[in-house]
Amino acid sequence: MAIDARPYPIDPGLFGKVAVLMGGWSAEREISLRSGAAVLDALRHQGVNAVGVDVQRPQVVAALSAGGFDRAFNILHGPGGEDGVIQGLLETLQIPYTGSGVLASALAMDKLRCKELLEGSGIPTPPWMVLEADTAPGLVEATLGLPVMVKPALEGSSIGMSKVSEADDLPAAYAAAAAYAGEVLAERWIGGREYTVAVLGEEALPVIALETPREFYDYAAKYEADDTRYLCPCGLAAEEEQRLQRLALAAFEAVGASGWGRVDILADTDGTPYVIELNTVPGMTDHSLVPMAAKAAGIGFDELVVRILAQTLQREVSHVRAG
Repeated sequence: MAIDARPYPIDPGLFGKVAVLMGGWSAEREISLRSGAAVLDALRHQGVNAVGVDVQRPQVVAALSAGGFDRAFNILHGPGGEDGVIQGLLETLQIPYTGSGVLASALAMDKLRCKELLEGSGIPTPPWMVLEADTAPGLVEATLGLPVMVKPALEGSSIGMSKVSEADDLPAAYAAAAAYAGEVLAERWIGGREYTVAVLGEEALPVIALETPREFYDYAAKYEADDTRYLCPCGLAAEEEQRLQRLALAAFEAVGASGWGRVDILADTDGTPYVIELNTVPGMTDHSLVPMAAKAAGIGFDELVVRILAQTLQREVSHVRAG
């Protein structure tokens, strides 16, 4: 799927005063601050009047109300920023913002509801079950087999996740995930390759294959390790790469996501792909995947950031029509 990589000229004055929302109160706060700093620098390099806003509650309401902002670049990761909460505030204040709206953000952030929606839409996702503190390990093994991935439903960046290969290790994995808000899921382990597909507007960027010597692509592999490999081209035949791109776009559409984001996919040993999750506010750090995919499509980081922000101009028009 071709991306238009021609120069993207735009008058930075069209954006007015832009709030770059970063930080927040989730477990991904530090990553968000790093992403936000990169976005802020890129916007300023392009001549945009951008102001960094370290989001704290309840101060963020007053900061946005009194800031005179014309639009917002939301780069908050995790609960509070990626789950519809900040989106609802911005809607109330009538400040156009980047990324998905309230409903799609909430659905994508909630792994359980997102998987239910994907399954109902006919989009393949690994079998799963909800765990309780007293769920018998034998029941998990009988239902899903082993290994499984145990994860909290409302966190990102692989926080609270554990691969479990022995039934006796399930209680400890449950406790690690239950330390975070929301339900705890056990998901059948998919043992093949991992891919990610970035979405920009209505197009899928080149697919990236992920390789790590760790048990899985965990927090350290994402943000700290130097031995994680990102392969783009991903090594698939063109028709197989396009298949993953179509699957990612279908998942994006099913959830109602918009603007930009990322879809994570695991392929089984026979090549069958499964959508793992959607990210409506992906990372924008030096280890992040969306900038890598954009670069492979001929779009530099500064241009990528401006393209994402430019989508708020259309959102602004929509708000005027709706009003």
